[in-house]
Amino acid sequence: MEQTADSFLRLVKIMDELREQCPWDRKQTIQTLRPLTIEETYELADAITEGDWKGIKEELGDLLLHILFYAKIGREEKQFTIDEMINGICDKLVHRHPHIYGDVKVNDEEDVKRNWEQLKIKEGKTSVLGGVPVSLPAVVKATRIQEKAKQVGFEWDETADVWNKVQEEMGELQEAVRSGSADQMEDELGDVLFSLVNYARFLHVDAEGALERTNRKFIRRFQQMETMAASRNKKLADLTLAEMDAMWNEIKRKP
Repeated sequence: MEQTADSFLRLVKIMDELREQCPWDRKQTIQTLRPLTIEETYELADAITEGDWKGIKEELGDLLLHILFYAKIGREEKQFTIDEMINGICDKLVHRHPHIYGDVKVNDEEDVKRNWEQLKIKEGKTSVLGGVPVSLPAVVKATRIQEKAKQVGFEWDETADVWNKVQEEMGELQEAVRSGSADQMEDELGDVLFSLVNYARFLHVDAEGALERTNRKFIRRFQQMETMAASRNKKLADLTLAEMDAMWNEIKRKP
């Protein structure tokens, strides 16, 4: 524990020195840091997806530096100190875990999540969905919305019911397609995607992770198709769809 504290204080000291001495660091504001922080977060997400522990360690360090940077600016702007920030999260964790720091009894993780949402409402939140960040990617946001709604009982009982809802929404999408209304098609397609995210939750599958897995698989196979075409002295643009489809199926059959 003492070694961890020393490492943390070393980073705090370096951050202070950079803010005072480095022209680039002196120029930064919370607004200029925001896109960089988002980029670092996605780099961490990539490392996690790839199971790259070395990358995870590095990206977590980058994010920790960003946290200290915001705290440094917060102190300069007389908004908060790093001690207030850390004690704030400590107090919140203790308050929201009464089954650890109080006398509340829980049976499983679902009870913990339910208590968490109820405590947030007592703290002044006006809606169970109020804590969902606006800037979240749509698939992640849909998952979080559904998880939060579940905590107050707004949830299907059976997986089969969820799949029936998916099929119902797909039927409504087809009706919208037949209508030719772009607005209705967008609306109904959104409903289909939202219901599929819900189905993924019932299957205990991370919808965002599943889609990213397919994205990576498509990229890999498409690039293999480009390589295959080049080995035959051809370009994909010169091939027919049937020829490309044959290549695609050949690549899919490879282990």
